[in-house]
Amino acid sequence: MAAGPDTARRWAIELAMLTAMGLLLGFLGPFGAEHMTSARRYGYWMICVVGSGLIGIGLDWLLARRVPGTWRRVVLVSALMTPLAVLLVMTAAVVIFGDRYSWTNLWKLLPQSLPIALAMMAVRALAWRPRPHRVETRTIVEPPLPQAEAAFRKRLSARRRGARLIAVEAHDHYLKVHTDAGEELITLRFADALDELAKVHGWRVHRSWWVAAEAVEGVRWRRGAGEVRLAGGLEAPVSRTYAPVLKGAGWF
Repeated sequence: MAAGPDTARRWAIELAMLTAMGLLLGFLGPFGAEHMTSARRYGYWMICVVGSGLIGIGLDWLLARRVPGTWRRVVLVSALMTPLAVLLVMTAAVVIFGDRYSWTNLWKLLPQSLPIALAMMAVRALAWRPRPHRVETRTIVEPPLPQAEAAFRKRLSARRRGARLIAVEAHDHYLKVHTDAGEELITLRFADALDELAKVHGWRVHRSWWVAAEAVEGVRWRRGAGEVRLAGGLEAPVSRTYAPVLKGAGWF
């Protein structure tokens, strides 16, 4: 493990968590430890918890690359560290209380130590879980290339030929062209207009409406139908057939 400020900080936090758990168990005195003197009880649990925790941390570090799943590794590390932790607990009991090593104590301590090991590793995993990353997305619409609209713009009057194109609406035998310089009726089939606007960044949103992508300011969908709000306060209907193109662009 590389040394550095982050490593030192992490070890300090690890030891602080283990110390806190050791003090908590020393205060609670489980498994008959409440009859011990305070000094012996706290000393015993501090040795058991901090020592077992360091064993678990070492195993977790060794298995980190081989077992990438956090909670699978918590269970595996807890199972592997339990026998080692039991040996440590028995040694602490021998040193502090003058007990003796015995198979009876070993089999008695194994089921008692496993839940504690699981709790220790679970708390540690929660403490070091990665924080969720907030990802913000934006739909960036590039303005259409001038040459893409050139053929269509030639059909407009000189006043609107250089205006911002907002939408094209099929209107009886004519097309109503909406621009930021006003509306204009031209004689052209809607299908032919769509062909001329094929390379322009825009979408057909209804059987009789085409809208420029850069003019879209909002989309509202409700009860199986929708509306697209365009620059200048214009609104165009959105049919169920053509809604997927707006959905694919991230509008709803």
